[in-house]
Amino acid sequence: MIVDDAVTLPGLDEILDRVRVVAIPLHTRFRGQTVREIAVFEGPEGWTEFSPFPEYEDAEAAAWLRGAIDFGWAPSAPSPAGRTEIMVNATLPAVPADEVERVLAHYDGCRTVKVKVAERGQTLDDDVARVRAARAVLGAEGRIRIDANAAWNVDEAEHAIHRLCEFDLEYVEQPCASIEELAEIRSRVAYMGIPIAADESVRKASDPLAVARAGAADILIVKAQPLGGVSRALAIVREAGLPAVVSSALESSVGIAMGAQLAAALPSLDYDCGLATVDLFEGDVVAPAQSLVPRGGRIPVRRPEVDSDLLARYQASAERTDWWRARLARCHALLAAAAASDLVDPEPTSLL
Repeated sequence: MIVDDAVTLPGLDEILDRVRVVAIPLHTRFRGQTVREIAVFEGPEGWTEFSPFPEYEDAEAAAWLRGAIDFGWAPSAPSPAGRTEIMVNATLPAVPADEVERVLAHYDGCRTVKVKVAERGQTLDDDVARVRAARAVLGAEGRIRIDANAAWNVDEAEHAIHRLCEFDLEYVEQPCASIEELAEIRSRVAYMGIPIAADESVRKASDPLAVARAGAADILIVKAQPLGGVSRALAIVREAGLPAVVSSALESSVGIAMGAQLAAALPSLDYDCGLATVDLFEGDVVAPAQSLVPRGGRIPVRRPEVDSDLLARYQASAERTDWWRARLARCHALLAAAAASDLVDPEPTSLL
């Protein structure tokens, strides 16, 4: 069965025989998590990663499995610009202002910081203090973008952007949830010259191109694994006709390598990419010499090999490993059913 134009869906046993599940601590709480669980397995093209967040339903997680299979079984996408390195941004979780310098010290040479704002239980004053502290660390020439993860309504977003604009924002990522709200806030702040970027409205939508058609964003945030793989993400960017920023989904170096391949394959790359999140982990599944942590604000475009000792060190419990194996089986069944349906009734389908 065909899972994508160039990839035949591998058998479930072929994946389960090779899968390893790890649980890696984070040095800073992120998305409410202190430990990140990840499944990695090896395909004909090399190691790949399946790591949808635990709360995601199977229908959404299946796209992540499609992305993992695409990376492990399909040849690498060529880079039209011959990129061998990708400029990356630091990611600053919603920490108190007095912790900003400590967190950013983990990132080597990044000139851009994405600051998480609108955290539940915090206030806009907390966001302002955090962004101010980030600006102090970066200096006047550094670049700051903020990410609200769709937490504001339009009025809240407008008020927040006015409060934060003094820090020279590069763009505002997903300030509101719906495409209609994004279009309205984009219109309201257009005079300020601050672009609006869409993440969840692309990644979680049944129609990832709707945001472009509605004029709701200036920039697309694309993530290889959640969008179903490098080839599908490239197709979305091509059809949307908007600048793209490649971001991670809090992945190990294996998942980051997938994102780096996507970034290298984009026709143009005008912004630093959010692919430095391995720095949020206390460990990795690949040895330090191959780990895709930023050096001088860059990561290389390469496929790392996993380290057997690190797989053993961070091995998840038997209970959690069984949970991930069962999840893999359910998502694989969804992909198989979708592939069979396409063969029976080959109507045009969504890019997701």
